[in-house]
Amino acid sequence: MNSKKALTMKDTLTIGLMMFALFLGAGNMIFPPALGQTAGTNVWTAIIGFLITGVGLPLVGIIAIGLTGGTLRDLSSRVHPKFAFVFTSLIYLAIGPFFGIPRTGTVAFEIGAKPFLAESVNPNGLPLFIYTIIFFGITFWFALNPTKLVDRIGKILTPILITVIGLIVFKGIFSPMGDFSAPKGDYASTPFFTGFINGYLTMDAIAALVFGIIIINAVKSKGVTDKKEIAKATTKAGIIAVSGLALVYLSLAYIGATSRGALGELANGGAILTGSADLLFGQFGISLLAVAITFACLTTSIGLVTACGEYFKSLLPNVSYKLIIAILCVFSAAVANVGLTQLINLTLPVLIGVYPLAIALVGYSYLHRQFGGHREVYIGGLLGAGIISIFDALKQMKVDISAVAEVFSVILPLYDEGIGWIVPSIIGAIIGYLVARTRNQSAENPDPNEA
Repeated sequence: MNSKKALTMKDTLTIGLMMFALFLGAGNMIFPPALGQTAGTNVWTAIIGFLITGVGLPLVGIIAIGLTGGTLRDLSSRVHPKFAFVFTSLIYLAIGPFFGIPRTGTVAFEIGAKPFLAESVNPNGLPLFIYTIIFFGITFWFALNPTKLVDRIGKILTPILITVIGLIVFKGIFSPMGDFSAPKGDYASTPFFTGFINGYLTMDAIAALVFGIIIINAVKSKGVTDKKEIAKATTKAGIIAVSGLALVYLSLAYIGATSRGALGELANGGAILTGSADLLFGQFGISLLAVAITFACLTTSIGLVTACGEYFKSLLPNVSYKLIIAILCVFSAAVANVGLTQLINLTLPVLIGVYPLAIALVGYSYLHRQFGGHREVYIGGLLGAGIISIFDALKQMKVDISAVAEVFSVILPLYDEGIGWIVPSIIGAIIGYLVARTRNQSAENPDPNEA
C-alpha cells in the first residue's frame, strides 16, 4: 500500500460532513438563538466572540490532534503521564456519560417529543423514560460498528439534518419575524466576551479532542497511513465541519435576534426555536424542528458513545467494546432522566474549570517545537490557567470567593470578562521555559568542583 496515499475530494467531504454532524448537537442548536434574542442589536459582536470558542477552538483542537497523530491522551502526556490519565479521563467523563451524552437525549426529548404530548401528561415521568430508552437504544446500535460510522452519519444522517435546518433558516431569513431588539444583561455591556464565554457551553472545543481519534480512524480506513497526509486530511475535513457550524450559528443567532418582538422574551433557546418554527411554519414547523433536533442530538450521541467506548476499551482491554458502550448508554439514559435544567446547572462549573486547561494544552502544542517541547512549559502554563479556573468554577457554583475575586479583579487583566486565566498561564509557561533552560545548561556545564 502506498503510504503517501491521500484522500479523494469525495472522501474528504464525507468525513467533513460526518465531523459536522458529530459537533452539531444539543447546545449548538439551542445556545445561538438564546444569544441572538438577548444580544439583540449587539448580536454580531456577540456572535464573533461565540464563534471564537464555538468554532475556532474546535478547529485548532482538531488540527492539534491531527498533527499529534494520536489521541487526547497522547497530547496531554506532554504535560505528564499521570496528568494525561486524569485529565483525559475527566474530559471523557464530562463530554460523555456525566453531561454530554445525557444532554443529547434530554434536549432531543424536550424539543423533539415534548411539544406533541397532551397537556395532562407529565412529560418528565414515563414519557421521558420511554423516550430515552429508545434514543439510547438507537445510539447503541449505530455505535456497535464504529468502522461504518463515517458512512452511516456522513452519507445518511447529515444530508437529512442539513436539509431540515436549511428550511427553517431559509424561511426565517427571508420572512423575518421582526426587528432586532435592544440588548439585555451582559450582552449590553460586554457582548463580545459574553459571547466568548457562552461558546464554552457548546462543549465543542473539548469534544474536538475527543472526536479526534474518530476522524483519524476514518481517514486511516480510507487507506491513508502517512502521518503528514493524515494531518492534512484531518485539517481539510475540520475546515469543512467548522464552516458548516459557523453558518448554522450565524443563521440561528439571526433568528433569535428577530424573535423577541414576535415571541416575547423566552426562557431558553429551545423555546425560541420551537416558537420560531411555529410562527414560521405552524404545526409543520414544530414537526420540522423536532426532526432537526432529534437528528442533531442523535448524531452527537453516537459520536460521543463511540469515542468514549474506544477510550475506556483502551483502559480496560479485557472488557468487550460492546459491553462498555452498553454501560455508557444505560448510564446516560439514567442521568438524562434527571432533567435538562439540572444537567446544565451541573455542566457549566465543570466547563469553566476544564476549558482553560484544554485551551492552554492545545495552544502550547502549536508552539511545541519553538520551546523545545520542554515539559516544564506545559506544566507552568496549565498550572497558571488551572489555579484561576478553579476559583472561577467555585464562583459559578455559588461558593463565596469574593475576597479572592476582588484581588484577581485588580491584578489580572480580563478577569472580570471571564478569561483572567490567560496572563497567569503565559507567565507560568515562561517560568517553565526558564526553569527548563537553566536545568539543561546545568546538565551541559556541570560544576567542576562537584566532580
